Amino acid sequence: MKKSIFQSGLAGVALLLMQLAAIAQQAHNPIIFADVPDLSMIRVGTTYYMSSTTMHMSPGLPIMKSNDLVNWQFVGYAYDTLANVDALNLTNGKSTYGRGSWASSLRHHNGMYYVTTFAQTTGKTYIYTTNNIEKGPWKVNSFRPAYHDHSLFFDDDGRVYMLYGAGKLRLIELAADLSGLKPGTTEQILIENAGKPSGTGGGLPAEGSQLFKVKGKYYLFNITWPKGGMRTVVIHRADKITGPWEGRIGLQYLGVAQGGLIDTPDGKWYAYLFRDFGGVGRIPYLVPVNWEDGWPVLGVNGKVPETLDLPANKSLIPGIVASDEFTRRKGESALPLVWQWNHNPDNKLWSVSERKGFLRLKTGRIDTSFVMARNTLTQRTIGPECSGSTALDVSNMKDGDFAGLSLLQKNYGLVGVKMENGQKAVVMVSATSGKPVEVQRFPLTQKTVYLKAECDFRDRKDTAHFFYSLDGKAWKPIGEPLKMSYTIPHFMGYRFGLFTYATQQTGGFADFDYYRITDTSSQSARN
Repeated sequence: MKKSIFQSGLAGVALLLMQLAAIAQQAHNPIIFADVPDLSMIRVGTTYYMSSTTMHMSPGLPIMKSNDLVNWQFVGYAYDTLANVDALNLTNGKSTYGRGSWASSLRHHNGMYYVTTFAQTTGKTYIYTTNNIEKGPWKVNSFRPAYHDHSLFFDDDGRVYMLYGAGKLRLIELAADLSGLKPGTTEQILIENAGKPSGTGGGLPAEGSQLFKVKGKYYLFNITWPKGGMRTVVIHRADKITGPWEGRIGLQYLGVAQGGLIDTPDGKWYAYLFRDFGGVGRIPYLVPVNWEDGWPVLGVNGKVPETLDLPANKSLIPGIVASDEFTRRKGESALPLVWQWNHNPDNKLWSVSERKGFLRLKTGRIDTSFVMARNTLTQRTIGPECSGSTALDVSNMKDGDFAGLSLLQKNYGLVGVKMENGQKAVVMVSATSGKPVEVQRFPLTQKTVYLKAECDFRDRKDTAHFFYSLDGKAWKPIGEPLKMSYTIPHFMGYRFGLFTYATQQTGGFADFDYYRITDTSSQSARN
């Protein structure tokens, strides 16, 4: 009897292990635990491509590639700089935090790739085209006005449209060469209140349009946010692009919403959507889709599954974020695609070649605050936790200079070195309250210091801790924990950043020996 019970127990353990092993071989949601919002996706043969929003970052309008819908890597950007204006250059006291370029629309048609976006900063709509999505180059046409959250659509009859708007959704026709509006075209109102199926009253109007055609029918995806409710997918369908359109709720679960449809080569369908997830940003999900009575039905019993019948997720390192030793072989890009500048950089004031194996950031003007300083070089933070670190040579800083490692958002945190009256100090600055406060400082008498920031997004803790080291081995905490608050003025998840700026005189510089990111932190070991 005892032997039978023991054997049954072993069998149960073996079954559990088999089930856990099976789960480990499946994809899990979110597919990317990092800030990749407003995604637009296409499949070309067996390869998937995705564009998303990075707003005030340069280069911008990132293009990613995947062979399995789950694991993604950067292949390029549609533009290096969106425009040469004060707000994008961080000049004359102007910035474009939370604006820049927004939700893009990615399409493939007759061998050409198209990705479109719009910018409140410039008041324009942009259409980028290339015949090689992975290598470019991209050609751009732009025109006014900025068509909000538009969806580019090539119809079967050769006509090209943009469907756009918030609440009241409108349609305009483009010229055949996509150089602008078709001469003589008139705007049409397609849907008076696209959020009506979700009962939107006093909430945010439906927006984020993405238009598709499947088996002769038109399907329009939108997001709405009913008052007192959650982010909701609304789907409309029609037999003609001009309507009439009928709508229904597509998904209302955990606030996973905004996106569209994608199919696999073997005939499966998914919705790609994203979820607001606090300090790390807006993170992508995949949701299975079944077709019933001509409607796409999202989720499993109306819910977003934790696991998916797709290949398992690999680490986001190095596809989405990556360490960098700043060593460059001949012919390599100065900066890998994982890096983006906060606003347009001043290219005269940075280098990875002036000192081999180092990123040099030079001061060229006087700045009064971290968020208005140019040439902060950034990468995303990732969840559920991560750590970013660097080694900094401060021997060429001048009085008034501040250089170090940041977590960039409106309520930012910094750990770095300040030079004042010929003396250097390691300091931690917190803007948790919305205003920067120097929390702690220690004197620094050597030329090299090591800096680290750790982020914990588990269970939405959204907490960061800062550290410094004099030898790169023994780390000492500095300052206080930073509460990472996702704020609408910046409208972006927290980013690691390497920065230098001057407050008194120009001509100083800081040399960063490396940047290293991990998907673990010492905090998890202590918890």
